[in-house]
Amino acid sequence: MLSPLIRRAGKSRNNDARLKERGVTLALVAAAMVAMIAMAALSIDIGTLYQVKAEAQRAADAAALAAARVISISGVTGDPNTVSSWEAVCGTSGTATLAANSVAQAQWNFIGGIPAPTVTVTYGTGAGSTDCSTLAGSTSSFTVNPTVTVYVQQPNVPTFFGRIFALIPGGTSKNSGVSGTATAEVYNPSGSASLSSGMIPVQPRCVKPWIVPDRDPLHPTNTCPGSGVGACSLFVQNTGMIVSPGIVLGGAAGPGVIGETFNLLPDCNTTGLCNSGPFNAIAQPNVPTTPPSTPNLQYLPAYVQNPSPAAPTCAVGDYQQAIAGCDNTTPYQCGVPFGTATTSTQVNLNENPYGANGDTSLGAQCLIHAASTGSTNSGQDSLVTNSYPFLIQAGSLNPLAVGSNTNISSSTSIVSLPIYDSTLVLTGQQPDVTVIGFLQVFINYVNADGSLNVTVLNVAGCSNQSTAASPFVTGSSPVPVRLITPP
Repeated sequence: MLSPLIRRAGKSRNNDARLKERGVTLALVAAAMVAMIAMAALSIDIGTLYQVKAEAQRAADAAALAAARVISISGVTGDPNTVSSWEAVCGTSGTATLAANSVAQAQWNFIGGIPAPTVTVTYGTGAGSTDCSTLAGSTSSFTVNPTVTVYVQQPNVPTFFGRIFALIPGGTSKNSGVSGTATAEVYNPSGSASLSSGMIPVQPRCVKPWIVPDRDPLHPTNTCPGSGVGACSLFVQNTGMIVSPGIVLGGAAGPGVIGETFNLLPDCNTTGLCNSGPFNAIAQPNVPTTPPSTPNLQYLPAYVQNPSPAAPTCAVGDYQQAIAGCDNTTPYQCGVPFGTATTSTQVNLNENPYGANGDTSLGAQCLIHAASTGSTNSGQDSLVTNSYPFLIQAGSLNPLAVGSNTNISSSTSIVSLPIYDSTLVLTGQQPDVTVIGFLQVFINYVNADGSLNVTVLNVAGCSNQSTAASPFVTGSSPVPVRLITPP
């Protein structure tokens, strides 16, 4: 047994050891707190930066697509050799009108809660150009498949927990910068069948059931090569190349097809079934008996297959609903061979849309929000063609309620029509046709006789050489846009 003295000496040594350990826990907690704050800064702030980076990319994507859409509906791709029309769209040095549009679109998408202070827009491939003044020698790249690149940067994104490190001498975690880059392409297949890569056809959505022939009503046969029946062809059929490229102002006849204004009317009898034939497409004697002075192009009604049920209630029946709504089920595929019944486009001669109270008149008024026929002032949107690029102005009955004559970038009055190979003989009540291109037009108004006054915005020729197995570029326009930025 240990003596009391020895026991007291042992206890004294233990107490001395414990006294030396006092405050270690506090030091450990302090060190752990620094580590935990650092981890919080790392996790929360990096998560915030990832979110803001995604916002920057969305802003760049939206801006590039908006700029590409402006190029698409401007008709630039239908004017491959006229630099002045490119400059009117994407600007010359110091007047980059399209760049301004892209900047606005980018700044609608806030980055870190505020607009991006830096937005750069370039056109063309490679390093690109901030305007069109240097693209004169690049007709093969810019106007065939124009590209636009948008770079947005937000240099100051405030961090949260990371701010504590700004208190440390040399610390740099008070804020960080993010950026995003996106490139969009405008694809027009016209003429691409002659390229080594071959034709990649297009298949636009919501095509209207008015199948028009390969005829240009404002270019008579004696003014163009390869004359057709009553007018020039719109395309060289085996390549899809535009016969009369260019842009005209005020709807008058000129060197180009973009901007032409004419009437669309059915190639049908005035009563009964639409079985008049032969389908010569230009001003047949039976429609109308006193044709308007405006040049006209005759269409055939398409065989509509279960259009979208989202059509407005002012449209009744499949054909009217395909006009007023969106026909996503009827195949309007470029170059599908004539006679391929399961996939080719079909005419429906049992449908006769003729007249002021016909399906075309009623469906079109419903589509463009027009209160009546025969006038540009019936509530529908309008197109200003006296200068280029053309301006779309909202009508008093525009569903967006943005105010009359307000400039807008989209309109239900813009429609796409399939163009068929009119050299083929059509027989039967539901004959197949080969679609060789698409015509994008703006419906100005519905005439009192039920015909449509339209202005050409775009043409896209995809030839008669592609097959049903070919890949298709889809979009809402016959000159579709798409993001091509690598993921």
